[in-house]
Amino acid sequence: MKVIIAKDAGYCFGVRDAVNLAYDTAEKHEDVYMLGDIVHNENVVNDLNKAGAKVVNSISEVPKNKKILFRAHGTLPDLWDKADKKGREVIDATCPLVHKIHKEVKELQDEGRKIVVIGDHGHDEVVAIAAQVDNAVVISSKEEAQKLRKHRKIGVVSQSTQMIENVHEIINVLISRIYDIRFINTICFPTKRNHEQIKELAEDCDVIIIIGSFTSANSKRLTKMSKTINKRTYQVTCSKEIEVCWFDGCAKVGISAGASTPDYLIEDVADKIKSIKK
Repeated sequence: MKVIIAKDAGYCFGVRDAVNLAYDTAEKHEDVYMLGDIVHNENVVNDLNKAGAKVVNSISEVPKNKKILFRAHGTLPDLWDKADKKGREVIDATCPLVHKIHKEVKELQDEGRKIVVIGDHGHDEVVAIAAQVDNAVVISSKEEAQKLRKHRKIGVVSQSTQMIENVHEIINVLISRIYDIRFINTICFPTKRNHEQIKELAEDCDVIIIIGSFTSANSKRLTKMSKTINKRTYQVTCSKEIEVCWFDGCAKVGISAGASTPDYLIEDVADKIKSIKK
């Protein structure tokens, strides 16, 4: 079988920088404490824990002489304030593109607009974006958009890893209901690029494998997008989950991976598939 790996599968620059920062800080200071999982991938979190980057649920769990690392998805303003008041030193691993979204929503609110965030309810990034302003509304689908109470002026941003198709559907509904809309397209470039690549692979290959945690929104989105084109799409977290029967009659396999998936997992999956005799 021929195996094709999407050119930009796996870590985006924001995740790679955040993970490297966690490793470097743990090495320099013996250990560092991450407030929640730095990225949505169990393998990465476990690897970091072994290196001395430990996950905690609250600032109070961090020893007073140790540094706190805020994760790539962004952190609630209240937690920044709490760390500051306690005199704790924070290492900021927030993706620069997420910081930019925080800036955008504040500017939209300053224009007197009601803020709407297009994204997944409860996702860390979405929660942090919404918390930057007062009473933001999170909308995940066109059905929810149809239920939005009418406002004269709204400002709209999106979770950085949203599918552009979903964003378009929601914006089209909002345009029909709201008098004054200002929309800023905050889907990040790595997401747009990965979505285009998976569309091409799904058309060209017999089987598609997506590597990523099932807690990773962008990995699940890649899987969903691929399945609309190629029904023989499977998501796995590692090579151990590969099933030989998936490749019956297969000549070409395409592989992509979520933005929190490290290179070694992609290589392991590719090697496992190449070893299958069909």
